[in-house]
Formats: sequence, C-alpha cells, structure tokens
Amino acid sequence: MQQNSVSSSYVAAELQAREHRAGHDFGEASRSARKAAVIALSDGQAGAWWNMTFLQAECLLAAGEFEASAEVAGTLVTSVATTPQLQAQVHILRAKACQGAGLLDIAAAEARAATELMQDEADIEVNVTAGLALISALGDSGQLDEAWAESLNLAKVISAEVDEQVLGKAYWVIGNVAFLCGKVPEGLYYHELAAATFSPTRNLDVWAKFNKASAAMRLAADVSDDDTLRCIERAELATDIIGGSANDYLLLKLNRGHWNFLAGDHAAAVALLEDIFVEAEKPSPQILGEAGLLLGRANAAMGHREAAQKHLLKAVEHFEASGAQQRADQAREYLTNEA
Repeated sequence: MQQNSVSSSYVAAELQAREHRAGHDFGEASRSARKAAVIALSDGQAGAWWNMTFLQAECLLAAGEFEASAEVAGTLVTSVATTPQLQAQVHILRAKACQGAGLLDIAAAEARAATELMQDEADIEVNVTAGLALISALGDSGQLDEAWAESLNLAKVISAEVDEQVLGKAYWVIGNVAFLCGKVPEGLYYHELAAATFSPTRNLDVWAKFNKASAAMRLAADVSDDDTLRCIERAELATDIIGGSANDYLLLKLNRGHWNFLAGDHAAAVALLEDIFVEAEKPSPQILGEAGLLLGRANAAMGHREAAQKHLLKAVEHFEASGAQQRADQAREYLTNEA
C-alpha cells in the first residue's frame, strides 16, 4: 500500500523489523513491526500502518504464533481503501494462520474469500497463491475430492508467467493433495517438480520447509527410501543453519520419529514422539494428532496394548479438534483393531 512521507522514528522501527525478519528472529520482528504500526497510526499514515500491521502478522505466522497472527491480520480485513489484491493477501495470511492453529474450516473459508476476490483480477501470482491456500486447507480438513479437483484446475493455469518460487509452491501443494488422495506416483511427480524449482541458495527457508513437508508426505505414504531420508536430512541441516520456530522443530522430530517407526526401531520412535507432548502448549491439535497416531502404532507394534489404546484415543480427539475428520477416522480404525 502506498504511503506519504513518514517520520524518522517510523523509518527506524520499520528498518529494525525488516532486519530482524532477515535474521529469522521473527518474534522481535513482529514486535518492531507493531511499534512501527503504532507510530504510523499516531502520525496519521494509514498506508504505513497497514504495511506494518501486515508485516507483524506475517512475522507472527513465521514464529508459529498462529492465533495471534490471525487476530492481527483480522484488523486489516475491514480496512478501507485497499485493493482486491491486498484484501486477498490478508485472507490468504489468515487462512495460513488458521490452518496452523488447526482451525481448518475457518482456514478454508478465508482461502475461499481470497479466491473470490481474485476471480476478475489479472494478478496471476496472487490468484495462484489464493488457490494454493484453499487447496491446502481443503486437503488438511479431509475434503480430498474437492482439493484434488482444485489442484487439477490450478495445474492448468500455472505457467511461466508465475514467479519461480510460487510455481514451486504450486507443485508442492498439488503433490501434497495427491499423496493425501493415495495417488503416490502423482505425489512423487509433483514433489520432484517442486524440488527442481526450489534452490537452497535462493531461499534456504523455503527449501527447508519443502524438504520437511515432502518427507512427511512420503512417510505418510510409507515411502521410506533414500530420497525420503535425504529430505529429512536436508530439512534438519537447513533448520540448524537458519533456525526455525518451535513448530518447525516439532515437525522435524515428528518426521524422525516416523522414519524410525517405518525402519522398525519402535523404541526410538516412541522416545522421539513422546518429547512432542512435553511442549503441549505449542503444538497444534493436528501435530498432536499425528504424534499420537504414530505413538499408538509404535506401542502396538511393541505389544504395549494399553499404551497404544491411550495414544490412539487421544489422536482421535486431537484430529477432531482440528477438523481433520479423515485422520480421526483413520486413528479410530487403528483403535478398533487394538480393542
């Protein structure tokens, strides 16, 4: 959003926020952005206030503070004098934040709002990004037929006009949905396209997140080959270099635990996965559900029937709390088998 002349105190706060974000200190970046937004508001600079409030919400999202990010972004939804593109970006941000918080139905609604705003707009990158947010939310909430239909539509419209990073994210999300639908060859195909698009030298953060997510999808499909292990190791190495949110480290631990489970090292899997519940205030219901499901399966494999039932029951509760009904049903099937 355009802005008129701003005060030196605002410039200093904005610079500090952007420096913190570049250094991956997202908590400090969000606080500096909030300070800049307050200064802009007192100076009567609506455009600067909007920009810094949006930056604050972005940094909260990157820090894994999902509910706070959604709340801050919500203050921009009713903001006047903004373009459809800017409003769509707010809804996309809220969709990602709500998805991270496990509020999957709300995430899908926010993403739909973004796609509706962009229907008659020429900005293909925002249009594609809105579609990605919708597909991701639909996939996580178990609406797989709709998510796959949206994925096929998106695959038809993405082109060389789209920024390389956005193109990679499109392949990434389409691959995710393919895996969730049980279309493993298609999932591997689209993730290979994404891997060829992303570069650690261009954006190490995105590269780390992709490898972490691709590993999770491969593991969920019982693909425990050398490529999957490489994804796990790349994500761990990149996160060691650039740091990450508490959520990032929990997902890395979840992947390692899943790898150990598929490798038959059930005791090591249990040890890693139980650590996730130590930080029970941080994980989303979705992560707790996935960890509980794996703990149930690992304990069952070791003959610890009572522990398996306890973890599977908790997994059902966590998945239902996040709106992931399909995953809840899968956990319930395992629970029935252990009854």
